[in-house]
Amino acid sequence: MIKASQAERRRKKEETILKSAKDVFCRKGFIEVTMQDIIDECSISRGGIYLYFSSVDEIYMEVVKRRNHQNFEAVKKSIDQNRPFIELLDAFLASHKRRLLHMEESMLRSTYEFLFSHKDDQHREFQQSLLDHVKTTIMEILLLGVRQGVLVNDKIDVLAENFMFVIEGLSILSLVGGITEEHINKQFLMIKTMLPYE
Repeated sequence: MIKASQAERRRKKEETILKSAKDVFCRKGFIEVTMQDIIDECSISRGGIYLYFSSVDEIYMEVVKRRNHQNFEAVKKSIDQNRPFIELLDAFLASHKRRLLHMEESMLRSTYEFLFSHKDDQHREFQQSLLDHVKTTIMEILLLGVRQGVLVNDKIDVLAENFMFVIEGLSILSLVGGITEEHINKQFLMIKTMLPYE
């Protein structure tokens, strides 16, 4: 019983650190964030944080991994519940639209700052995992459309990759300030017209 409560306290403290760090990364990006920023945000001592994480890089990568896992699990839950394909696709695209138009509430800026400032093999693998995550999520949504008889299973993997590149391109435009809601709507409409409907 004591071990369980210690493990639970540890889990909660780690969650507090990661949630606080995510808020900092959303506000400041990645490059300007220091361990002190995260310490100030979560009100845990420097020694306390270092019991869990050794660097801002380590915290950042864990925040992203957990966010991606939670996002994928939410999509998977909708798929398991056999949510209508078009409804799930629209919800997925709407979430990306919010992220693109409200960078201050997303980790978009921090993600690209991290990727551009980390070029070694370990971090290339991390970058590839981010792209794979987006493609896999899109692929699962499209395969739901196939199972529901809305889409034909024709080059779904190529379409998923293409959609991923559209989303990444829009993300870069969002970062440099060259994107509007109209741009996003046009690109997402194009995505939907490319689908191989039954």
